[in-house]
Amino acid sequence: MIKVDNLSKNYDDVKAVKSISFELQDGQVVGFLGANGAGKSTTLKIMTGYISPSSGNVYYGNRNIQDDTSDIQKDIGYLPELNPLYSEMRVHDYLKFISDIRGIHSNDFKNAFQKVVEECSLNAVAHRTIGNCSKGYKQRIGLAAAMIHDPKILILDEPVTGLDPNQIVEIRQLIKKLGKEKIVLMSSHILQEIQATVDRIIIINEGSIVADGSSESLLKDSAGGKVELSIDVSNANENDIKDMKATIPSIDIDSITKNDSYTNINIEYSNNKDGWIIMLKYCSKRRQIFCA
Repeated sequence: MIKVDNLSKNYDDVKAVKSISFELQDGQVVGFLGANGAGKSTTLKIMTGYISPSSGNVYYGNRNIQDDTSDIQKDIGYLPELNPLYSEMRVHDYLKFISDIRGIHSNDFKNAFQKVVEECSLNAVAHRTIGNCSKGYKQRIGLAAAMIHDPKILILDEPVTGLDPNQIVEIRQLIKKLGKEKIVLMSSHILQEIQATVDRIIIINEGSIVADGSSESLLKDSAGGKVELSIDVSNANENDIKDMKATIPSIDIDSITKNDSYTNINIEYSNNKDGWIIMLKYCSKRRQIFCA
């Protein structure tokens, strides 16, 4: 069991995490949901011992992350949001490098390598250079590196961000499988990415826990409210945005961010069956739009 107890983290005058507490049980897949900047990554970094809290602690059984950091890290597999891969290395060599750091050698490495390659479906790229692998495979390689020492706990920061729908489904299935024998905590800023994967959702907003429960109960509690959706529109202009609003008058456009090749639009729509179906049909008819 993991117990996060009154955890806080301050960066000068900025309170990134504000006295949060929750517990995680064995054999549970938990989603950590919140907007960008809500405090998700900061919390996960504290839980994995990469940064220290301003106050509070994280307990792993009778150990705590501040006094027993190195010992606890042996039991954790951590995939950060920015997947730390060496693009010039081959997949096998990279996993061998990670294994050497973990003290896994010879036949133990051979067995561990075969296991994670099978579990993460990496057979096709096991001897390929990482830089020549797709984004989906790179995420799998990162997961394999986090799993190579067979940890009891997996902490995954935005593991499906940037993947296409097929890749997301594959990673979801893998995470659900792993959750049968490990504690899995995965973060996301998009509800639809995790609700089909997790047993429980913890929602953090501006550094505070605002909801904690099963995905079914949280969705039921929010019925009749609004759902947030982030979509990317390639080569969008003002007319495209006006067309979206004219076609679906029930939506509210929350923010618009323009990048080099696409425009990201955050919208809200009614949290009911019809609202979701209308949005799905609109996205499917316009190929330059990718719903997230």
